[in-house]
Amino acid sequence: MTDLSVAEPAPQGAFVRLMRRKLALFGLAIIVLVVGGAVLAPWIAPFDPNEQMFDGLTLEGAPMPPGGAFLMGTDLLGRDLFTRILYGAQTSLIIGVVANGLALVIGTLVGITAGFFRGWIGGVLMRFTDLMMAFPALLLAICLAAIFEPSLWIVALVIALVNWVQTARVIYTETSSLATRDFIAAERTLGASTSRILFRHILPHLLPTIIVWGTLGISTTVLLEATLSFLGIGVQPPTASWGNIIFENQTYFQSAPWLVFIPGAAIILLALAFNLVGDALRDVLDPTQRGRD
Repeated sequence: MTDLSVAEPAPQGAFVRLMRRKLALFGLAIIVLVVGGAVLAPWIAPFDPNEQMFDGLTLEGAPMPPGGAFLMGTDLLGRDLFTRILYGAQTSLIIGVVANGLALVIGTLVGITAGFFRGWIGGVLMRFTDLMMAFPALLLAICLAAIFEPSLWIVALVIALVNWVQTARVIYTETSSLATRDFIAAERTLGASTSRILFRHILPHLLPTIIVWGTLGISTTVLLEATLSFLGIGVQPPTASWGNIIFENQTYFQSAPWLVFIPGAAIILLALAFNLVGDALRDVLDPTQRGRD
């Protein structure tokens, strides 16, 4: 059977256009730096993340400032902040990838099912999506986190259950539009099965959107995980998380501001990096934006 779908832009061309964008390269550099630090943390971290050093506090019992053996200083328990930042990057990336990946799968399944089959199936799925969107994401996440015992994987599951709705809405809109296109009608006329239409024609056209939302969603996930951990219902100590590092050391924000500033800057930079890359991917993968490069 002849493939009647519209050709997608070559991945090589999209990659070349992406590499021309300075902000995207800046974002990619930050992502590579954070990922490299997280992966290599067991080898490059000078201390154990939970080790309370005897010389990690001043004689008055205050955190040590940056410098000397402690590159970024120490926290209120005398633990090396640089080490905990590296291991906190592991937490943020694991939750970002797992939670966002799960949210993408749920949102894509709901959106593509509702948009392709429509009727009462699409109505029920979209009304449920609208119901979920009516709840403030942070409030819903707090409620879910309070019900379950907080842990790394529970936090990832909670964030996924909160974040899938935006993806579902976008995928539903695009699938509804694609389902009415002439090449889909021609495939149906030629007797193509539902699975062939979905996997050979609908899904490939949705891949650019899924990639963009997957990239942008990681920044949202990182921010939400940090917020939950700061509120004490996210990743629990002693597991290092950028959010709970700020939470544990917030009482020292005047006398030891690096304990709040450094993890806060890490959260902002990582979220910004994924947003920059996601915006660039949206432009280079959208045919209507190609003339702007």
